[in-house]
Amino acid sequence: MEKFLSALLLLVSSTVFGQTQIKFDRFTLDNGLKVILHEDHTTPNVVISVLYHVGSKNEKPERTGFAHFFEHLMFEGSENIARGEYDKYVSRAGGALNAYTSQDRTYYYEFLPSNYLELGLWLESERMKHAVVDSKGIETQRAVVKEERKQRMDNQPYGTLMEQVFVRLFDKHPYRWMPIGSMEHLDAASDEDYQQFYKDFYLPDNAVLTIAGDINKSTAKALVEKYFSTIPKSSKPIYRPTITEAPLNGPKRDTVYDRVQLPALIIGHRTPAQGSKDYYAMEMLNTLLSNGNSSRIYRSLVDEKQLAIQAGSFQFPLEDPGLGISYGIANMGVELSDIEKAILGEIEKVQNQPISDQELKKLQNQIENQFVDKLSSVEGIAENLAVYETHYGDASLINTEINRYLAVTKEDIQRVANLYFDEKNRLVLFWLPKSN
Repeated sequence: MEKFLSALLLLVSSTVFGQTQIKFDRFTLDNGLKVILHEDHTTPNVVISVLYHVGSKNEKPERTGFAHFFEHLMFEGSENIARGEYDKYVSRAGGALNAYTSQDRTYYYEFLPSNYLELGLWLESERMKHAVVDSKGIETQRAVVKEERKQRMDNQPYGTLMEQVFVRLFDKHPYRWMPIGSMEHLDAASDEDYQQFYKDFYLPDNAVLTIAGDINKSTAKALVEKYFSTIPKSSKPIYRPTITEAPLNGPKRDTVYDRVQLPALIIGHRTPAQGSKDYYAMEMLNTLLSNGNSSRIYRSLVDEKQLAIQAGSFQFPLEDPGLGISYGIANMGVELSDIEKAILGEIEKVQNQPISDQELKKLQNQIENQFVDKLSSVEGIAENLAVYETHYGDASLINTEINRYLAVTKEDIQRVANLYFDEKNRLVLFWLPKSN
């Protein structure tokens, strides 16, 4: 059985990661809009997505939360779409839509029957050119965002964990605040502040439009020209922060009190930017430490020593140098100092001794499985084409990025473990129940 599964994985990998597995066409309109077309007639559906190269790191320190706020506001309507009708166009066509915001981007998409391609393009062009940014929509979405923060962060156990880690690991870079931002900043902002943000970032030369699925590329290209070519490009450079953080000079230690029942131990480290050689080595390292129940941290802390009910390690895929987190949620009666010692002990093992050939092969198989999964749907293909084009400048990485992971050596993993998990690059947070 094991030999059969290995052979099956090899077959899938050779098909998925062949040089021409994901075929696409790419062109740029005169206004700077980058367009990617991927034709796939497997199902009679199409995904239309637009990725705007704007996230929370593009915000002003006194006006945080704008990028995420606009993710909501852009569904309000436009000059030609009545308020509250945007979603209904898609649902009446039998489709679905969604969006998300990160530190580096805002992403929108519609999943539609392929005969509604023109509808999806019209909707996205309206969002880009004619969105209504007025007092009524702003007030409506302020209330929505406040409620979202309450539900997802303020009223959830460990809900503000990321917020507390980022603000301690970054002093100047806009990564120090989370995409949801400050409710006080949103309240203090004027209508003109919101309108200016729209004018500054919702621009064709700050976006990638991806169409993936059951399409005719010539027809799709003509429709893109029809709906997007007349949208004017930016009249000034688009703001990108260029802040470089000074070394952390840690270790930093702090305590957070929260409405939780079980204490948690969080260890944060600054980590390399996505796309860099060290980023791929760190991804392999975190996979070794915490991907699955047989990973080193989980097996040691949860299964063997029973110090934690959950434990893991991961890094954020960020455009600028970012951060990674290792954590453990304590079992009843366990001291956080014991969890800290156990996590650092697993890290030190990698720092002091290279991993085995067998472990490296397992890591490579896990990474390949992840790539197969994320490219198993037209939604995943559309998003990844847009991300690669925006943040790496090369959509063809959808077929070749796996090679960067497979090129990581045992020595690379040991090297980044020593470089980025160094004590001077470390934050340690004790997360305790308020009753303590």
